[in-house]
Amino acid sequence: MNNEILWLIRLGLDKKLFTREQALAVMRAVGRSAELMDFAQKLIDDSIVHDVETLETVAGEAMARSQSGPPPGNPLLDDETAPAAASPRARTIAGVPQFPFDNIGPMEDAVLAAAVRKLLIAAGEFGASDLHLSAGSCPFVRKHRVLTALTTHVLTEKESLRMNTALLAAHQRAIFLDRRDYDFALALDAEHRYRVNLMFHKGGASGSYRMVPSTMPRLDALGLRNLETIRKLLTYHNGLILVTGPVGAGKTTTLAALVSELNETRQDHIITVEDPIEVVQIPRGCNVTQREVGPHTKSFFTALKGALREDPDIIVIGELRDLETIEMAISASETGHLVIGTMHTSDASTTLNRLLDVFPPAQQTQIRASVAESLRGIICQRLLPSLNGGLIPACEILIANTAIQALIRDGKTQGLRNVMETGLKEGMCVMENVVLELYQQKKISKDTALQNVSTRNVRAKIT
Repeated sequence: MNNEILWLIRLGLDKKLFTREQALAVMRAVGRSAELMDFAQKLIDDSIVHDVETLETVAGEAMARSQSGPPPGNPLLDDETAPAAASPRARTIAGVPQFPFDNIGPMEDAVLAAAVRKLLIAAGEFGASDLHLSAGSCPFVRKHRVLTALTTHVLTEKESLRMNTALLAAHQRAIFLDRRDYDFALALDAEHRYRVNLMFHKGGASGSYRMVPSTMPRLDALGLRNLETIRKLLTYHNGLILVTGPVGAGKTTTLAALVSELNETRQDHIITVEDPIEVVQIPRGCNVTQREVGPHTKSFFTALKGALREDPDIIVIGELRDLETIEMAISASETGHLVIGTMHTSDASTTLNRLLDVFPPAQQTQIRASVAESLRGIICQRLLPSLNGGLIPACEILIANTAIQALIRDGKTQGLRNVMETGLKEGMCVMENVVLELYQQKKISKDTALQNVSTRNVRAKIT
């Protein structure tokens, strides 16, 4: 029986979601080799558990706790139903950042703040991309997309609120408590920066801390394909370049690397609008003005509108998220500015559809003509788990040649893939072909490859 199910049973018994006899009956029905979700679904299907929301919460906690091994004793056999987190001292887990989670209560504010700083630095040194501190859950980190619990201690509502506000200034704390959501950049020193999201959920306060690279990212160190093609895009003095991908695909790092490349190779005025500022760009060849939504400007749209009066050569937009911002970005790219922005889309075709579909039908003809004229290229990327235990980028590139422009203008974006496959000499590549190539080079697993392709002929080459 796997540790996840043992923890689910232990925690479910503690919360009186079911009895030990019911758990035994479900185990006999699904078998000892069943997965956690199979066990949980059987509890629902057999009408043993009606509070599905609580069961989902318990299942998530069971997954986190299982990283440190099975629960003490056997919850199906013994009578000890007290949760491990209720013990006087929580068990620490070897190899992960350490913190006195069982001693938060008596800590003075200054001592707690210093301890949280050390925890953030240690999480980065551990190689984690994110640290999560949430009421009702064990603190955990994400490394190479795998979640690892830091302790068996479950943060209480008060403990989570104290930890997540320990590093806030008085005005920041007031903003968080008023808005109940707060995004900001946290700089402990020049080498340790974090993108932070604080929020409240049904259990209390929760914080997510994304590690920001301490060194300036360079294009040639990111593992992207067709670097010369990407660098050629940066030689334009007007037009629109889009960097896209799902959450956690490395868009921020790529965007920072593009700005760094421009900063070193050109002598222009760069204005960036970010939410929040993550990578600080020190002016080299360019004058770099970085603005943050909130402290420096009301919104992306107002900052972009103002930027047009600030004599920019290059405008970098952290996210194209609404009609006004997208419309202003396209307009700026048509009027002599190089505009670079990001979107949460998975491939070039989806990116163009999302970009165009935000406009009402009456504007479609005009906006398609504008995008066809102004678009320079799209860089779509994903980070895939590699066979060596890390992450490897898969990158799709669209270059707006004459054929691409005609398809956009005519509203025939379904034909983009064919043009991209014939545009290899221009530096274009299709995501599915890139994934297939990574699989053939034995850099990713078969399962990973199949999860990232959908067309029948490409899947056939993998299977």
